[in-house]
Amino acid sequence: MKKINLILVIVAFYIGCTFIATAQTETKIGGLLAYGTEIKNIGIGANAEFPIMEKLTVSPSFIYYLPKDESGIKINWFEVNANANYYFLNEENIDVYGIAGLNYSSVKASYDGNNFLGNNYSSSDGRFGLNIGGGANFSLGSNFIPFAELKYVIIDEGQLVIAAGVKFNI
Repeated sequence: MKKINLILVIVAFYIGCTFIATAQTETKIGGLLAYGTEIKNIGIGANAEFPIMEKLTVSPSFIYYLPKDESGIKINWFEVNANANYYFLNEENIDVYGIAGLNYSSVKASYDGNNFLGNNYSSSDGRFGLNIGGGANFSLGSNFIPFAELKYVIIDEGQLVIAAGVKFNI
């Protein structure tokens, strides 16, 4: 029940920030490739950026890591992030920002019963954590902006996530 309440609060926060951000400029949406050090795999994802103050944006993102098969055990992992980005350096060609926010990671492990008993096993777990890191947008003078991010997810054993992609001004 606590997880549902927290998810509802996060959704309400984003809806409120979206309405605030619509009056502002430079709302961005984009895609990314990521690598997670705990899962040791590549992920694909989407992110957005909604300005709420002069140097502060709300940046939700979703990363789905490609499924893995380790010794017959299939692993599926995804994460949902609710970050705030604070821009502390705005130069002509580069904008550097710090990242702080919430993370929800979900992991599912399953085993197909190819043994002599023929039993199938499956287990899943979801955890909340905190994000801390930094990133940079690289302005090329066009409508799309390449970016790179490095964040650490403070959750159980932790995970370092390296991401790069492109954001589009909308």
